[in-house]
Amino acid sequence: MITKNEFLVLYEKYMRGQCTDAEKQLLDTYRDEMQLADEVWDDEEVSETDVHARIWQKLSESRQNPVVIIPLKQTSYKWIWAAASLVAIAVLAGLLFMPVKKDNATGIVAKNTKTTILPGSNKAYLTLANGDKIVLDDAKDGQLMAGAGVKVSKAANGVVVYKFDKKLDEQRYQDVPEINTITTPRGGQYQVILEDGTKVQLNAASYIRFPEFFTGASREIELNGEAYFEVAKDKAHPFIVKANGTRVQVLGTHFNINAYSDNSDITTTLLEGSVKMSKGEAAVMLLPGQQGTVNQNGSLITVSQADVEANMAWINGFFIFHDQSIVNIMKQVSRWYDVDVEYQDSQVRENEFGGTISKYKDIKELLDNIKLTGSIHYKIEGRRVIIMK
Repeated sequence: MITKNEFLVLYEKYMRGQCTDAEKQLLDTYRDEMQLADEVWDDEEVSETDVHARIWQKLSESRQNPVVIIPLKQTSYKWIWAAASLVAIAVLAGLLFMPVKKDNATGIVAKNTKTTILPGSNKAYLTLANGDKIVLDDAKDGQLMAGAGVKVSKAANGVVVYKFDKKLDEQRYQDVPEINTITTPRGGQYQVILEDGTKVQLNAASYIRFPEFFTGASREIELNGEAYFEVAKDKAHPFIVKANGTRVQVLGTHFNINAYSDNSDITTTLLEGSVKMSKGEAAVMLLPGQQGTVNQNGSLITVSQADVEANMAWINGFFIFHDQSIVNIMKQVSRWYDVDVEYQDSQVRENEFGGTISKYKDIKELLDNIKLTGSIHYKIEGRRVIIMK
């Protein structure tokens, strides 16, 4: 007999590749007769048998085709990774999606095609000031370009690094730096280290515009989409991110900005340090754990406690939704899987869900888990996902 907690701890070790041969044998031993001792399942819609089946299905899939989660980088925040571990446990337990608001329509069976839509990966385009484009996922490791004292290279881990030669004569510092752009398509993500040492991680369907090197009193870049920043400290030169009319100013800190054009709001989530978020005449200071939100068409900035777990999930390789509408969920899904989404009727848009799942699975696994709630059905036609009651 094995308890639920014992099983989850052991399974998590297995997924990290830390199980001994004896522990792997223990997992196999309980494959057909596992009992979750002393546990009471109070969910009226999900039976214990279904939970068992889901757990063992995932264990079998992991043995046959392990999911390799490739984070953009390993952040220094241990508490973020601890949260990711808890997320993994939730996934393994089969508690993936639970409906917050449901309609009662039943009887519609979705007929899915065999289309395989794979998750996104590390890919982006570097557009130089002269218009030349470099496909970064195809570019070989090593130097990508050099000129006017600036070297752009791609490291073995895929990170694009800008290096400014500070041994040039003083005349060099009077030059106007050229502006480069890094763009991630739908289904892409990437990270870049700017010439001042600032690390930027770009989510799917995003871009940043930035100078080859920083001059003047501040370090300014432009963002559209979503990015996580670890800003190199420089008290004499504030770092400023311009995002759809909003400015976020810092000296050296870690924060996330979500500024997709198709979202109604722009949000800044602060993890470390402090930032000044402003739009028009409005301005607020954020503290760690806080989130600033401003409407795309307004200037009022509201400050609230951030849902850090959900906001940072994309960096850790997960989707985490806390009472999110199916529309907001599918916006993230469409960017990451590079699919179009269609809603069969307006009523289905009202459904809300909470749950967690890895970003590195076939899209059908994510959709199937939402479908298990009984609130929606779906079908896939090519690269189009149709959501219906």
